[in-house]
Amino acid sequence: MKPCFLLAPIALLFALSGCDSGLESREGRPNFVVVLVDDQGWNGTSVEMVPGDSLSRSDYHETPFLERFAAEGMRFSEAYAAAPVCAPSRYAIQFGKTPARLSLIRVGMNSDHIDHDEGWSLPKALKAVDSLYVAGHFGKWGMGSTPEVMGYDVSNGPTQNREGGFVNDRSQWDAHIKDDPKRIMEVTRQGVAFMSEQVRAERPFYLQLSHWAVHANLEARQASLDKYEAKPRGAQQVNPAFAAMTEDLDAGMGAILEALDSLGIADQTYVVYMSDNGSVPNIPGARKYERSYNHPLSRGKWDALEGGVRVPLIIRGPDIAPGSHSAVPVSGVDLMPTLVALTGARETPRLDSLDGGSFAAVLHQKAQEVIRPVDGLFFHVPYRNGIALKRPHSAIRQGDFKLVLFQDDGEVRLYNLRHDIGEENDLAAAMPDKAAAMRLALSEYLSDVRAPRWQEGITWKAKPLVEFDSFH
Repeated sequence: MKPCFLLAPIALLFALSGCDSGLESREGRPNFVVVLVDDQGWNGTSVEMVPGDSLSRSDYHETPFLERFAAEGMRFSEAYAAAPVCAPSRYAIQFGKTPARLSLIRVGMNSDHIDHDEGWSLPKALKAVDSLYVAGHFGKWGMGSTPEVMGYDVSNGPTQNREGGFVNDRSQWDAHIKDDPKRIMEVTRQGVAFMSEQVRAERPFYLQLSHWAVHANLEARQASLDKYEAKPRGAQQVNPAFAAMTEDLDAGMGAILEALDSLGIADQTYVVYMSDNGSVPNIPGARKYERSYNHPLSRGKWDALEGGVRVPLIIRGPDIAPGSHSAVPVSGVDLMPTLVALTGARETPRLDSLDGGSFAAVLHQKAQEVIRPVDGLFFHVPYRNGIALKRPHSAIRQGDFKLVLFQDDGEVRLYNLRHDIGEENDLAAAMPDKAAAMRLALSEYLSDVRAPRWQEGITWKAKPLVEFDSFH
């Protein structure tokens, strides 16, 4: 059954936009819709990220529209956010570069050292392919500068957590009843109005909907909360308000899918669903950290272990086989080159100094790897965090192996993720040559990009980056 608050709003969405739902979009370049959600863990939905593996989905949350979406597209079981927190992860998506290269490694950093106006951002790259592309961003921006400076034509501004109802105290874990929790339907209406306008104008578009859900504060409709309070809890995920908010977010996704059908552009549009980082590991009622909401993954948000950076990623669009699955490791840094490749343009802009590579061929089942300018996926968390591991660390994934380097004392841990998704079996002592080679690759990369270097007492807050004067 469709959630009841979706049915009436779909008609309202078109009424607000003034759109004739029978209009056809222009032929030629595909459209792109990126739905970026906040703090949703790898197994935070009812979609099995690994088909047939019940541990790769929630046994409590229900997301029927995402299930339909996954059945129509490709799910990635080894997709990564570029960072275990929001701002660095979002920057990586826009620029195709790691937080280490951007020197933007935590929330609350001064970002004056980033030239937001110059260089390639995702919308600017698409417009270089075809000047007809129009770009819109609605929801949580969560970065410095403004969407317009970075190439978006339409937005609701440089919004942050507070616009989504975040209060940083224990009340964030109380259930807050809202008719439109986390502004889900407001953001959705803005997105549908934007799509409708571009269909009328016969212009291709890039639309990013960056939802505030499922970040705290916990907000949900009363009917959704009642449902989950009456439902038996799962083995790991047990919070009724968090589950209710998750299903309310899913209803927003359903509205987008229905709008694409009504506008007649579903077969011309790539839709990407992804989270900015893993789930918070200390949600009240959960078995914190080691068996958190992210279990069987280790830990969660704020850490570069799997629970913090492995995220749900599902993509539907032209020539993507319905119900397909990929175990190829991909990352948020790969989105920009991938979308540029999916335009089908014979000539594309030269995107310099990227860390990401295109996985368009993976989507179309013509390849089983991603060729990047750098050898591996890199994560950089060079500061102490009182909630998480409490130790500055970095990580690299190459092939099936992942190495974590702790910068306070040089400790390394090596895991084979193909056989040890929970990062429980440290192989560093058993495979010293492998550990040494991966540590060298990580250290050389951090030096090559002049990544911020941890020192005792540095928080990377309160002043511009250059004043810290600490780089690899």
